[in-house]
Amino acid sequence: MEVELANLYARIEPEVKEQAENILSALGIPASNAINMFYKQIILQKGLPFEVKLPVSKPVSIGELTKEELDAEIEKD
Repeated sequence: MEVELANLYARIEPEVKEQAENILSALGIPASNAINMFYKQIILQKGLPFEVKLPVSKPVSIGELTKEELDAEIEKD
């Protein structure tokens, strides 16, 4: 039995597309399969399969940290 397929057209930043496709290629997953998995997860989760929220604090710039601050940041993970 052959599965009917639909086309999806999306506009995406070229650099984002290239980086993601390089990772997917290394994993042996075609982009179309990854998109299909993403859509299936949306269905299963009844929403996005990850949190979408604003960051609590601004990202830490490693170059501006003291050694003690860097050690404290590493311990958080």
